[in-house]
Amino acid sequence: MFDSGDDIAEPSVRRSKLLDLIDCPVPEETSVPGGESGPVSDPGPEGDPVVAARREFAVLLGEFRRTAVLVPLDGAGDLWSAEQNGVRWICAFSDEEALARFARARGEAGREWVYRTVLGARLLDVMVPLLPGPAGVALDAGSEEGGVLFPPVAGIVPDCVAVDLGGTR
Repeated sequence: MFDSGDDIAEPSVRRSKLLDLIDCPVPEETSVPGGESGPVSDPGPEGDPVVAARREFAVLLGEFRRTAVLVPLDGAGDLWSAEQNGVRWICAFSDEEALARFARARGEAGREWVYRTVLGARLLDVMVPLLPGPAGVALDAGSEEGGVLFPPVAGIVPDCVAVDLGGTR
């Protein structure tokens, strides 16, 4: 479960469904009653907090997928994870400082934390499907700056394990 994945075939290139939300073309003109046409007013993300949040999350997800993160190993040498409300969360950290803050919060700053560096995309696309049941990634859990959850839903994890598409493996 923990080899570097060099022997795993690269998945075919697939657009995230989240990206479809931010790449929607905005019509330049529209018809108005009476056959006239005019410019469409685009409220933009400033006018629609949902659109702004979707764009912000899509950017964050893209950055996570391209970034190597630290994943602590448990006593058995497996990727450290925790279960909450029926979902298994792989715990990942953006850097050693974030992992150290987490260790202090757990009262375990004095022990040695063994970890692996794993690309975010590999966690979501390869490791999450290997776990039994619904699983996602928790980035910087317990961080005062605010962690991020990448839940097991379409557009984040492979469709076969996305709970909103019926996947639970």
